[in-house]
Amino acid sequence: MPLTLTLTEGVLLAGSEKVAIARLTEAMLKWHGLSGNMVMTPNVTAQVQMLPKGSTFSGGKPFSGAWVEWKVPSFAFNSREIQKGFFSDATDIIHDLSGGKQPRDNIYVNVVHTVDGAWNLDGLAMTNKELGAAIAQG
Repeated sequence: MPLTLTLTEGVLLAGSEKVAIARLTEAMLKWHGLSGNMVMTPNVTAQVQMLPKGSTFSGGKPFSGAWVEWKVPSFAFNSREIQKGFFSDATDIIHDLSGGKQPRDNIYVNVVHTVDGAWNLDGLAMTNKELGAAIAQG
């Protein structure tokens, strides 16, 4: 389940990107009831993209933003409780790691769902059913 954390330079306190990734990963697993799952945990991967000031925009004007984006199977983030809970936690995490300086309305969270059967674990394309069965073993 790839997580992409995209930030305008200076949004987070220096060196806190690793903490952000760890906390966002923990929150996603928690909200899905998968904390400690031995199959899911190592398959939550992440990358941080740091963009220079002046290269991020809102309404066509430069600003500093933070974007949390997940790419997941369609059964993830599938309830309002999970969506609201995770999105709130993610916003709090970024806001806290900015030292309280990043405005909450400039922290964006979204989810992109994959087509059933287009998910890969261990080199195998898996359906939602197959992926669910693998996760249940963990």
